[in-house]
Amino acid sequence: MMQGLMKKTLATTFAMTAIAAGVVLPNAAGAQETQYFPVASSRVGPFSAMGTGYYGAQIDYMNYINMNGGVNGVMLTWQECETEYNAVKTVECYQRLFEYEGQRMVVFDTLGTPGAYAVINRMVDDEVVLAQYGYGRTDAADGTVWPWVFNAAGHYWAQIAATMRFMAEQEGGVENMRGQTIVHMHIDSAFGREPLPAMRAIAEQWGVEVIEIAVPPPGLEQQSQWLQVRRIQPDWVTFWGAGSGMNSTGMTSAARIGFPRDRMVYVTFGAAEEDMFPAGDSAVGTYAMANALPGDEYPLVQEIREQVYGAGSGNLADENRIGTVYWNRGLGAAVMWVEALRNAQEMHDRVGQAVTGAQFRDGYEALNMTEERLEELGISGMLAPFSMSCDEHGGAGRFAVMQWDGDQFVQVADWLEPLDPPFIRQLIEESAANFAADNGITPRECS
Repeated sequence: MMQGLMKKTLATTFAMTAIAAGVVLPNAAGAQETQYFPVASSRVGPFSAMGTGYYGAQIDYMNYINMNGGVNGVMLTWQECETEYNAVKTVECYQRLFEYEGQRMVVFDTLGTPGAYAVINRMVDDEVVLAQYGYGRTDAADGTVWPWVFNAAGHYWAQIAATMRFMAEQEGGVENMRGQTIVHMHIDSAFGREPLPAMRAIAEQWGVEVIEIAVPPPGLEQQSQWLQVRRIQPDWVTFWGAGSGMNSTGMTSAARIGFPRDRMVYVTFGAAEEDMFPAGDSAVGTYAMANALPGDEYPLVQEIREQVYGAGSGNLADENRIGTVYWNRGLGAAVMWVEALRNAQEMHDRVGQAVTGAQFRDGYEALNMTEERLEELGISGMLAPFSMSCDEHGGAGRFAVMQWDGDQFVQVADWLEPLDPPFIRQLIEESAANFAADNGITPRECS
């Protein structure tokens, strides 16, 4: 089984792939048109498990597209720069990757909220789409204020609302949540704090007490924080961590004080196999949110294994990671790039040609990932269906719930949306409107 093989290898290596940072892969021979995509990777440091899987899948998918004739004949090129999941280095990589061989990038993906916040205000002037695939600034879901920022995999306010819905369902209804206590343990960064506005608002409605406990990066020292949990004795813990070290430490620390793992719900960035295996038996029972479900049975995943890895062109150092959470998530992100490029070509009479940043933005805003389209692409069931529009840049807004059984994730709840989506949307629009007023931005009109 894939997970069993992974278990033997993940504990010993998250080695760099054979493709070094900064190397540009060649186009197919004789290609007349190319479209350049940057890869702002994070393959080293405490968050390397995320980056090697996520960006490895993006490169694998671009290789797959090129092996199958490109996007209407347009071949994909890319250049890689290592950010180490560091906001300052993300800005440096943004500048370094901005142009390659005379072609400007049309999209940027930081795989991290701190990095997204560091570059988000550049998008309008530079005409670059910031593709926050399941992370980043939440009120950017309001496309009237943030026309260049998107979140195809859903945002953190919808995720925390879906998490709290799952808790309420476990308790037998919202009415049974009244008087309960939730500890929100989070890495002390923009990422860790991002869900709090929605979480606080929902908790106030439900009569729930939220206690916020921050963990300094990189999150490996949590002893005092778990002593607080032992003293508080909360009903639930939401764990907003990043990196397998922080996330596995959370589970082993919970086991040490006797806090049940089936009362802990991990954010998507703590919801991967690489987070669970290092914790051993302490991980069993832990709940985790998913915006991309794991599995190598999806037709597209199988085709990439056969064609790309079969040709010796795979980006992963460990092929057993194909189909894992982070790899599948990176695959989903790259699929959106290609779909946006295809849309842009058709919308702007550019079929068979490269597109500009503005044209690509139109294509991204026109994403319509119906169940039928996901099935055509070979990833039906892996992602939740969604569509974008002029004002709606929040993507799916639905999350599956998984539980770790010691060897693999078992899905225990289907794609959940917030109990009150209009309320979450109202919070987003109010926050975006405040940002626009403070920064002299005139929201665009959407029909």
